[in-house]
Amino acid sequence: MADSLDSLIRLTTAQVKPAAATLARAFQDYPLSAYFFPDASERERKQPVTFQSLVRYGIQNGEVYATSPNMEGVAMWLPSDRRRRTPWSEIRSGRFLLLFISGRKVIARQKAFGEYAETVRKRRAPISHLYLQMLGVDPVHQGKGYSSLLLRAMFARIDKECLPCFLETQAEKNVGLYEHLGFRVVEEGIVPDSKVKSWAMLREKAD
Repeated sequence: MADSLDSLIRLTTAQVKPAAATLARAFQDYPLSAYFFPDASERERKQPVTFQSLVRYGIQNGEVYATSPNMEGVAMWLPSDRRRRTPWSEIRSGRFLLLFISGRKVIARQKAFGEYAETVRKRRAPISHLYLQMLGVDPVHQGKGYSSLLLRAMFARIDKECLPCFLETQAEKNVGLYEHLGFRVVEEGIVPDSKVKSWAMLREKAD
């Protein structure tokens, strides 16, 4: 597996649905997903549509890559100045439709998390950076090195550009993975009105 973006597939809008399906399976049991959709069966039904909006936004405003056309793993990257959504970007990505699909309670939880995460990011990563919005590997392909492939391929480029990288994770098991790849925890907290822990992590720009 080469550490180059040329070894990955950059997604287009034609690939939104299969990419979202992979991410929905990857995040089915994720703590933040369970906070948004407490009922597991509802989560399984509705989460793919949420990820379709996220992937579409990533394609329109950043870069979304898959490990192959089989979508074993998917990663979405945003420039720091494109992370915050605008009303027009909400319309283009189809997010406004989620109110009718997910319901007001879910949207309210997602909004509260988004505001919390944005506050942490502004405090801990106020400089220009690349934001890792999502990284998910289909459960049947986990443990095969796809996460590292998706990360290292982008790091090879941003290290040349001397650009730091920021992310949040709500799974403690992921913290060690990211630390191994050069990130450090810059803040740990609890998502408001939940019991979900969140780790903000920063990978400094290369010297």
